[in-house]
Amino acid sequence: MRRVTGIGGIFFKAKDPKALAEWYRVHLGIEIEAWGGAAFPWASSDNPPGVGTTAWSPLAADTSYFEPSQAAFIVNYRVADLRALLAALRSEGCNVVDKIDESEFGNFGWVIDPEGNKAELWEPPAGQ
Repeated sequence: MRRVTGIGGIFFKAKDPKALAEWYRVHLGIEIEAWGGAAFPWASSDNPPGVGTTAWSPLAADTSYFEPSQAAFIVNYRVADLRALLAALRSEGCNVVDKIDESEFGNFGWVIDPEGNKAELWEPPAGQ
């Protein structure tokens, strides 16, 4: 079974997400979108039909999205089959969050690593 197939996004806490995003826009040239982050497309000269993006976004320092982790970041990993991977992780004794979110953006699940970091697992919609 294929497990992680890529990085879907990097999200991190910031005291002032808008100001920090603006700093990255001005100094590193990251194009900030209306939702407050950036999307890096996968299509390139090496991969012209590439579909999908890697998201990058500063979030409010008081976000509860990373809980129960105390880390200031969360990495979103693309996966091929979320439910199969979560079942495999459970059978391997991993700390899997007992929740799956389904939306037009795909299916999301989470696992807590041995150091307490929450990892987001994302199965994109078909065709992405």
